[in-house]
Amino acid sequence: MILINLLPHREIARKKARQAFNVALLVSAAVGAAIGGVIYMWYQGQIEMQEGRNQFLISENQKLDAEIKEIANLQNEIDALKARQRAVETLQADRNLPVHLFNELVQQLPEGMYLKSIKQEGRSVLIGGAAQSSERVSELLRNLTRNTEWVRQPELIEVVAGDLSLSKTDKRRVYNFTVRAQLGSAESKAETNGK
Repeated sequence: MILINLLPHREIARKKARQAFNVALLVSAAVGAAIGGVIYMWYQGQIEMQEGRNQFLISENQKLDAEIKEIANLQNEIDALKARQRAVETLQADRNLPVHLFNELVQQLPEGMYLKSIKQEGRSVLIGGAAQSSERVSELLRNLTRNTEWVRQPELIEVVAGDLSLSKTDKRRVYNFTVRAQLGSAESKAETNGK
């Protein structure tokens, strides 16, 4: 016996093919969406991880900025302390300077002279006195130029002839003088001794 199918088999085959295609399309769309979702989630995770790293770097940079400011403040404090230390050392070194000045003046003052005034302004000293002759003033300048380490660059400001009354009848001729000089320091004396 021969069987003949009179049903529209081509239409049914097309319908089955269409259904299979639609199922395959839906499955592939679902798989694509799932893969896209997984990739999206992975990228989101990577972005969040990088943002976390960036936030960590920002917070660490802020900590370092604060430490740098502290270091800068400490450096300023160290500089201020060094400046104070230098000032104290300078004062300490120069505290005996008047003693050295008087000692040098006593040693370098020629006979026939006496001092009336000594005035110090910073490193400059103004010395006033009287001498029996102008040669004695020249000798004082030579002595201060050559023989002393504590007095430097002596310079004669003026020599004025005048009279000095020793008694009512005894008057002597004197030469009033003014000399300006620069004071040396303990540091310059140490340099001079080291040479």
